[in-house]
Amino acid sequence: MADKDDHGDELPTLDEFVQRLVDETGISEAQALELIYLIGLNWSSLLREAKVIAAQG
Repeated sequence: MADKDDHGDELPTLDEFVQRLVDETGISEAQALELIYLIGLNWSSLLREAKVIAAQG
């Protein structure tokens, strides 16, 4: 059974978070995973930091 949030919606898996971050920002999977381990699953914070990494090239 999949995990669900307080509203009964299925929660994304770690792989889905990583892939979405890679797709939306262009960082590597390793960079995305490291950010998730450092920041957690706060999407707005992940996206902000991933954009900074992507801009640094």
